[in-house]
Amino acid sequence: MKVVLAYSGGLDTSIILRWLQETYDADVVAYTADVGQGEEVDEAIEKAYATGAVEAIAEDLTEEFVSDYVFPALRANAIYEGYYLLGTSLARPVIAKGLVDTARRTGADAIAHGATGKGNDQVRFELAAYALSPGIKVIAPWREWDLRGRQDLVDYAEARGIEVPVTPEKPYSMDANLLHVSYEGGVLEDPWQEPPADMFKMTTNPEAAPDEPEYLTIGFRDGSPVSVDGTDLAPVDLLTELNARGGRHGVGRVDIVENRFVGIKSRGVYETPGGTLIYHAHRAVESLTLDREVAHLRDELVSRYAEMVYNGFWFSPERHALQAFMDDVQQRVNGEARVKLYKGTAQVVGRRSEGDALYDEATATFEADDVYDQGDATGFIRLQSLRLRTFAEKRLGEGE
Repeated sequence: MKVVLAYSGGLDTSIILRWLQETYDADVVAYTADVGQGEEVDEAIEKAYATGAVEAIAEDLTEEFVSDYVFPALRANAIYEGYYLLGTSLARPVIAKGLVDTARRTGADAIAHGATGKGNDQVRFELAAYALSPGIKVIAPWREWDLRGRQDLVDYAEARGIEVPVTPEKPYSMDANLLHVSYEGGVLEDPWQEPPADMFKMTTNPEAAPDEPEYLTIGFRDGSPVSVDGTDLAPVDLLTELNARGGRHGVGRVDIVENRFVGIKSRGVYETPGGTLIYHAHRAVESLTLDREVAHLRDELVSRYAEMVYNGFWFSPERHALQAFMDDVQQRVNGEARVKLYKGTAQVVGRRSEGDALYDEATATFEADDVYDQGDATGFIRLQSLRLRTFAEKRLGEGE
C-alpha cells in the first residue's frame, strides 16, 4: 500500500508517517505544500526521508492559492460570521488538491492528514478529496489511534528513535499561510483571556505602531486587486506587499468565538493584514460601481458563500454556481480606493472609478441642479406609504 501524507515536519506528522508504516504496512510519500506558511521546506524534506518516507515532495502552491482561492473569495467579499476572512478555510482545499494530484502521479492508494477529530480541517480535507477523486481512501490517524496528547506522541517518537523538535511548546496552536495566521487552543481556550502580547507574527501591536498614518491606494480590475499605489503587481507580490504595509500598522487582528461545522464553539484569533485592506478597498470601489439591487442581492448571498467555504464545500456545485454569480457582477468593478492606515485601523478615505462609476455628482449634489426634480419625491412617497396607511386605517378602525 502507498499513502501520500500531508507532511509539515512537525511532531504530529512525523509520528503519523511512522504510524502509517507500522499500522498499514505502507510506503509513505511525504507531501509538503507551500502556501506561504514560511516553514523550512528543505528541512521538512530531509526529515521526511530520515523518518522513513519512500519519497518526499515539496510543491509551491502560493500562486495557485492566491489566484484561484484567495482572490475569488475576496471578489465575493467572503467573511464568516462577520469577522473571519477564511484564511485557513481557503488553504485546505488547495492542499487537498495537491494531495490528490500527487496520489495520482505516484500511484498511491490513499492520502492521509494530521487534522484532529474535533476540528473543521478534517472535513475540509476530506470533502475536497472526495469531490476531486470519489474513490480515494482517506486515512485520519487522530480518529483511529489510541494516542491522546503531546506526551503520548513524544513517548511514541522516543520509543522509535524519531527526532523530536526541542523547541519549547507554545501555549497555543498556530497555522500560517500567505493570507493569515490563526491561533487557537491552550491559553486561548478561555474566551475571557486576552491573547499574549508576543503571540502575533504578521502584525505590529497597534499601540506600538507608527504615530503617523500611512496612505495607500489599491486598484481593482473586474473585482480583483491588481495594483498598489499605481504599480501593477502579480497576485502573490500584491498580497505580500499589503501584508507588510498593513502589518506595520497593526491592521487585521480579529478575536472571535466562532461556530465550527462539527458543532463546537471555538475561540479563534486571526491576523489578516493584506486581506483586510483588500476587503475594505474592494467594498469601496463596489459602492461606486455596483447597482443597488445587485449589491443588495449579492450581500444576501455572502454569508451563504462564506459558510460553504468555511464548512469545506469549496469544490461543491453550489459554490461553483455562486462563484459564477459573484464573478459576473464584478465585471464592472474597476477603480481605486485610498486607505488610511493608523494604529490598527484601515479607513477608506477615497474611491474613484473611470468609466464604470454609477455615482453621479450632478445628481447627488445638495446644490441647485437641473437633473432631479425634487417634487417627484411626493408621488414616490405616497405610493410607498399606501400599504402603511391602509394597514393603519384598518387597525385604528378596529380600536387598536
